[in-house]
Amino acid sequence: MRQIRFDMKGKKAAVAGLVAVMALSACGDNGLADQIARDQAKQTVNPVLAKRFPGIPLEPATNCVIDSASASEILTLAQASVTGVGPRETELVLEIATRPETVQCLLKDGLTPFLR
Repeated sequence: MRQIRFDMKGKKAAVAGLVAVMALSACGDNGLADQIARDQAKQTVNPVLAKRFPGIPLEPATNCVIDSASASEILTLAQASVTGVGPRETELVLEIATRPETVQCLLKDGLTPFLR
């Protein structure tokens, strides 16, 4: 029986292909690819927010960051959930988290559990 091995180069190519397919199909009526990319991006955003802002409610805060991100930023974050989160992706999450629209969302939705 032949064993199949994937090296990092093959993994990156597969991820790039997946991201390209998701980007192209995100324009479709159902938005399934967009939702998949957002879900993958959340896997990158969650640990960054947990580390940098301990105690913040992660789900609403992550949703605010994802909602404020551009399509290309979401794809970058989605790709990092597979290839690994590095300094570039961490900085991107922090940049998005400090945008005025993200801060407004956090004040409205992210901190609501603390105000109840």
